[in-house]
Amino acid sequence: MDSEHRRVLIIGSGPAGYTAAIYTARAGLEPLVLAGLNFGGQLMITTEVENYPGYPNGITGPLMMEEFQKQAERFGTAIVFHDATRVDFSKRPFVVETESKRYTADAVIVATGASARWLGLDSEKRLLNKGVSACATCDGALFRGKPMAVVGGGDTAMEEALFLARFATKVTLVHRRGELRASKIMRERLLANEKIEVAWHSVVDEVLGDEYVTGLRLRDVRDASKRDLGLDAVFVAIGHQPNTSLFGGKLDMDASGYLKVTPGTTRTSVEGVFACGDVADPVYRQAVTAAGTGCMAAIDAERWLGEHGIA
Repeated sequence: MDSEHRRVLIIGSGPAGYTAAIYTARAGLEPLVLAGLNFGGQLMITTEVENYPGYPNGITGPLMMEEFQKQAERFGTAIVFHDATRVDFSKRPFVVETESKRYTADAVIVATGASARWLGLDSEKRLLNKGVSACATCDGALFRGKPMAVVGGGDTAMEEALFLARFATKVTLVHRRGELRASKIMRERLLANEKIEVAWHSVVDEVLGDEYVTGLRLRDVRDASKRDLGLDAVFVAIGHQPNTSLFGGKLDMDASGYLKVTPGTTRTSVEGVFACGDVADPVYRQAVTAAGTGCMAAIDAERWLGEHGIA
């Protein structure tokens, strides 16, 4: 297997990974980004981005990621569109392998992101970005003055529904049980909001619509009866899964699988390995916060390399 050494190797190519690349490249560290086959992260399935500073007219997610990539390459970043398949952080230099090549690196920045959990319906997949979304903060305002739905019963679903109530004519919360599992204060806020209605004991059987979402077909889990609900957008809020399977037993994680970092930094449990973006952020999960921590990781890595006489 061919081998190549880099001072900085970045795993992942969303806003966090590309921002880390821009900063480390401008510092003269000649980073290499393992962008992966599904490069660009969650923004590659986001039609319109209207809340990222600097784009007053909005921009599509894929075009934004293309511009991030070009900016990183402009400063000398090497980008490889292969997935990392194995890592060894037990000794330095660190080892990161793809199916065809072995890389060693003095410092590694992990920016593999997180993936939304979906319902698993064909209609959901077909209408993704056509009224189906997993981010109310990202897409809610696009459906201002329209009826919407949120699927879920935890705190995230409550937050999404309350946020959407600012824009929607009505929000229906679809929940499979007869009680919400969210915290008491979030339950009370949701149930007190006159614009929010709960569809209890219900699951989504199908997302309706040809070119765009026109409604949901709900099934009552108690008697299997079905009803159709007309609306223009549905937000799936049943959680996110951090993309950390590659790092099991190698980096410390929390109970949900997010990488642990030292508060106020991007340092992981292994000295010289840094984490940024959604892979270490179970709270905000925004492009702008991911980019911000990508900058932090680059600065942390540059300083760490300098302390060890490598930068």
